[in-house]
Amino acid sequence: MKKLKIATMVTGHFTTPPPRGIIYAPMDIAVKVSEGLVKKGHKVDFYGPEGTKVKVTNIISAGLKALNQPEGEAITKGQNVGNAEVNKIFNLWDQYLIAKMFTEAEKGNYDLLHIHPPDRALPLALSHPKVPVFYTLHDPIYSWKTEVFSMFASPNQHYISISDAQRKPAPNLNYAATIYNGIDLGAFPFSGSHDDYLLFIGRLQPEKGLAEAVQIARMTGEKLLIIGPPVTGEYWDKKIAPYLGDKIQYLGFVPREELFKYYQRAKVTLAPIQWEEPFGLILTESMACGAPVIAFARGSVPEIVVEGKTGFIIKDNNLEAMASAVKKIDEIKRIDCRRHIEENFSVQRMIDRYEEVFLGIIS
Repeated sequence: MKKLKIATMVTGHFTTPPPRGIIYAPMDIAVKVSEGLVKKGHKVDFYGPEGTKVKVTNIISAGLKALNQPEGEAITKGQNVGNAEVNKIFNLWDQYLIAKMFTEAEKGNYDLLHIHPPDRALPLALSHPKVPVFYTLHDPIYSWKTEVFSMFASPNQHYISISDAQRKPAPNLNYAATIYNGIDLGAFPFSGSHDDYLLFIGRLQPEKGLAEAVQIARMTGEKLLIIGPPVTGEYWDKKIAPYLGDKIQYLGFVPREELFKYYQRAKVTLAPIQWEEPFGLILTESMACGAPVIAFARGSVPEIVVEGKTGFIIKDNNLEAMASAVKKIDEIKRIDCRRHIEENFSVQRMIDRYEEVFLGIIS
């Protein structure tokens, strides 16, 4: 089997791992894929600002200062730097690393580039047609992205979707594969028993459905635990804060490595999402720990949750149906949730799929 030489990049803004309090799923996936491919004998150079720590072949910063470190912050907070300028700096920080990757690829030092922010790399990829480039799409493909991806399309650029649902707005892109995000099964151990509470984990924003989760708790009389980075504003003040108390509790931010404790003891995890989420890691993490999921039928949910076996999928944002599902959640066997994740959404399966796709196209 050919051993690949790969360069990969997620962000030039801040170090990998990210600063405490920042949840950035693309970075987690990029690290797992990169470290996993190295263990399989491939060479992976990880491009990131100074202070990046990943177990790969090489970490290449090219002298770039992280914008979350004092030297970098001094740039974004300097004189004549407004919001527009900050966005330009973010773009240029990414493009600096991407340009370095293309330069090395043109010298024959890489078989392929694996880039996670595609919009920053498109112009360089178009102007370097001999360099194979793979983009993992982590976000929804909004209409403007469809237009841009089509504008810069070239045969050397390949897209990896993280669910089939993600492809719907742009079905004609040059897709290499759908590869589901995998989780570390060791970091999310199984529990066959649970306590008596519902769980909500994620960004505390309208699209994640926190207000709907609160309504479900009130409708069923169940206890609800809420975990996520703190927020302020009208949404929180009007739709969440008034209902907090003994029954509905906000626990604040919990480090990722401690989340399993809450999944393990949850009766069920609620995901009443209000958007077409490309992939819900919360769903797979929960089921790995044995906690079934009740989610609205949006985005990738029907690809991740097995109706009636690992949870319940609720159509049409129907809160009454979700409340009814909570009452019959004991019909779900927790061990079935775990086995579903082991068979379909492990880190190792994800790494194997990336290797298979990369080798197939490069060959």
